This record gives sequence, structure tokens and C-alpha cells, in this order.
Amino acid sequence: MKLLHVDSSITGGRSVTRELTALIVRRLAGEGAAAVTYRDLVAEELPHFTAATAPTAHPMSKAAPVLDAAQQARRTNSDAILQEFLDADVVVIGVPMYNFSIPSELKAWFDRLAVPGVTFRYGAAGPEGLAGNKRVILAIARGGFYGADTARFSAEHAESFLRAGFGFLGVRDIEVVLAEGLNIDEHTKGRAIASARDAIGQLAA
Repeated sequence: MKLLHVDSSITGGRSVTRELTALIVRRLAGEGAAAVTYRDLVAEELPHFTAATAPTAHPMSKAAPVLDAAQQARRTNSDAILQEFLDADVVVIGVPMYNFSIPSELKAWFDRLAVPGVTFRYGAAGPEGLAGNKRVILAIARGGFYGADTARFSAEHAESFLRAGFGFLGVRDIEVVLAEGLNIDEHTKGRAIASARDAIGQLAA
């Protein structure tokens, strides 16, 4: 099994999502049963998606056919990001919700995955995902409560974006480990993290 582990939290050692993704990977990888590739999108300061940073396979890259050495390095990295995703059987992603959505680094990472003709295509029946043979596990942390039974449900654009985005690429096996209400008080935070840890213990390995 090939496992891709992606972190996007800016809070380092204080991050709840980093703790949760590490626990998920530990459960799934077992005693060396999986080959794990790790991406820390914050540490590598992944740049925004542009014609120059688009993967070579993306039509947008044709708008920047001539690159200097630094630009070529960024495109090569984008090619690697796309290939890591294509190769992975399981993708584990840390998703802190910032200002109602995903971190900009995570959006830049996802932009490198949505490549026409590689991970999706348009046909007579509309868009068709080509990267559906994966299991995606999202470790999501939210400061407040944004569930379907709350008043803020319509403001939640992190889980909803990733479900829609990976669904567009053909992924149907999407699981969520959720810790929310983290900014309410310490008691609520502790219960939320404990619940998320319990959920990880129930994941199919």
C-alpha cells in the first residue's frame, strides 16, 4: 500500500490536525506495511497555482513555456505532487478550517491535482473523474460548530470543498475524522480531540 500524508496547518506543534493525521498514518501504516510519502505544505511554502507552477501535463502550463531555473524547480515539484497523488492508494490530509475554508497552501496543492485529461475529463455525458481508485481520509479541525444541524452550516467551506473536489476527480471513498468546537473552551476542546482519537481507532486499517 502506498500512503500519501499531507499536512497544511500553520500552527506547528500546537496543531490538532497534525496530531490526528499522524495517528491515522500510524494506524494505517502499521509495522512498515505501507510506503509513506509526506508533504508538509507549510514547511515547503508551496506557491500559488499559476501558469509557471502548473504541472507539465496541465494545459495552463503552455502559457509559460520558458522558465528560469527557479521556476523550473517549482514546476518539477508540481509534477511530483501530481504523481504522488496518482500513485497513492490512501491519502491522509490534515484540514484546519481557516476563515470558513481550507488553508491557501492546501488549495494550491489541490490545484495541482485537477489536471484535465489526467485526473478528470469532459465527455458527452459531462465531467468524468479519472482518479477514483483511492481512499481519502480528511482530518478536519474547526474552532466552532458547523454541522448540518447548526446555524453556521452554510458557512462551512472546508469539508464541503474537498468532498466536491475529490468527488469531481472520481474519488468516492472519502472518510472524515472531525474535531470541532475547539475554540469554545478547554473542556469542549478536550472532548472533541478525544472523540476524534476514538474515531481513528475505529478506522479500517
